[in-house]
Amino acid sequence: MSGTENRPADAAQPFSTALGTGVRLVMLVPVVAIQLAAVALIVYGAIETWHFVDALFFNTEHAPSHDGILLLAIEIVDLFLLATVVQVVSLGLYQLYFHQDLKLPPWLKITTLDDLKSKLVGVVITVMSVYFLGRALTWTVGADIAYLGVAVALVIVALTYFLSKIDTH
Repeated sequence: MSGTENRPADAAQPFSTALGTGVRLVMLVPVVAIQLAAVALIVYGAIETWHFVDALFFNTEHAPSHDGILLLAIEIVDLFLLATVVQVVSLGLYQLYFHQDLKLPPWLKITTLDDLKSKLVGVVITVMSVYFLGRALTWTVGADIAYLGVAVALVIVALTYFLSKIDTH
């Protein structure tokens, strides 16, 4: 009788293996798509960097102002930070579904979905801070910048609270 009791579990084994393989194959789509988005952002950032250097040194007719230079430089940094966020998400999904043993620096090791959320939220906070800094440095009219500052601060506080509640071993 013990041989027949084990049969349903044995019959389920190929199904669960096929399901696991199917899930992994489906997750290959966002890993590749997000990686392509990261590469596209990096290429776009490189092009914008060239435009920045061109405007600064070679195109004297349309040279940006001092504030314009600051804003352009911060926007380039912001763009590459965003590319980093996208790259970290792609890499994190890859680690979660395909290859946990990648040789990466410890800060990029992702073993759980909470690790990935934590990395994502941390970089999003940085991107938001850089975005606000760029706007604050070049703000010239009125006190409306305070509304943006309060909004960014509230989101950062909420995300920081969220980070404090994530269970990352």
